[in-house]
Amino acid sequence: MNAPARITTSGPQPRRRTVPVDVGGVTVGGGAPIVVQSMTNTDTADVAATVEQVAALAAAGSELVRITVDRDASAAAVPKVRDALAARGVTVPLVGDFHYIGHKLLADHPACAEALAKYRINPGNVGFRQKRDTQFAAIIEMACRYDKPVRIGVNWGSLDEELLTHLMDENARSDAPITAAAVTREAMVRSGISSAERAVELGLPADRILISAKVSDVQELIAVYRDLSARCDFALHLGLTEAGMGSKGIVASAAALGILLQEGIGDTIRISLTPEPGGDRTLEVKVAQELLQTMGFRAFLPVVSACPGCGRTTSTVFQELAKEIQGHIGDRMPAWKASYPGVEAMKVAVMGCIVNGPGESKHADIGISLPGTGEQPSAPVFIDGEKAMTLRGANIAGEFKAVVERYVAERYGAGT
Repeated sequence: MNAPARITTSGPQPRRRTVPVDVGGVTVGGGAPIVVQSMTNTDTADVAATVEQVAALAAAGSELVRITVDRDASAAAVPKVRDALAARGVTVPLVGDFHYIGHKLLADHPACAEALAKYRINPGNVGFRQKRDTQFAAIIEMACRYDKPVRIGVNWGSLDEELLTHLMDENARSDAPITAAAVTREAMVRSGISSAERAVELGLPADRILISAKVSDVQELIAVYRDLSARCDFALHLGLTEAGMGSKGIVASAAALGILLQEGIGDTIRISLTPEPGGDRTLEVKVAQELLQTMGFRAFLPVVSACPGCGRTTSTVFQELAKEIQGHIGDRMPAWKASYPGVEAMKVAVMGCIVNGPGESKHADIGISLPGTGEQPSAPVFIDGEKAMTLRGANIAGEFKAVVERYVAERYGAGT
């Protein structure tokens, strides 16, 4: 007799418990909600442009924003950016991205060192040969002096060549050599952990350290973070580097990060999308939020479920209504969020025919099932699983929006 099929429970594996890190008032790790972050692509020395983009990213929901600090002009601009943002009421923590000369910029610009909420350094280019240790130590000393956390950001495009060469040579002499890809992963993990441990030796507490190990290949990213998470308890930042443009970048990032998050790995994420020419930089924030929300980790915006359409839905009414409702929710969220706590978890369904429409609408908090091809011109509305009314006529969209408004006020209003 065959054994009964094993029934699995839904939901992700328990979150991996990492050391919590305070980044300018935002807690990363330690079981805190997974943090969304992004990065500007402006010249930081252009204060006005940088302020505008940071403000836009923060308004979209980025909880940390990284900015490039690559030369004296950009380092000198950092406190001006911070102050201009504060004057606009934008308090999102700023993370400084340093490569090659971070030690010098932090030493020469103490106002920059103080204004930043976190420093990001790459052990692959913090210094070379004899200078690597002293320049790394200089940055850690500044972090200790100003009580700033540091992200040790390893990247396979700028990996410590000396370490990689040593491991490759060691592997070649082994009786059971592993693949070059596995050696590279080991070099990344070892670089991140050894750098973090060295920072602790230099006086930076473990609760001021995060690690990332970024690659641009989905399977390699999954493998390296599994290794990394198994060998340390530092807070981890997830991101598929150079993910690409458009749907390719979105799909690749969601595939890699979704698997890791499901396994309980990751404390903060960034979706590194290449924007279209003149495109909206905030798209990477929206994608990160949607990934976390669709997986059930966090709620940022009410979810609108809508059917894809088929031969039973030759009318475009449900498509137009789904778009209109999604836009309406986005427009109303700033006011809703201020007045109606919990509204971000609301689920709305806009369905196109009788096959799945009523059922899906019942599963949502509020849903509407529009008539499909050949069906009666009526649209039942379901509220909290029960049919509440039927809308008819040319103004179904307006009437349904009014129903949604009433539902939000009644369910999420004060005293409910």
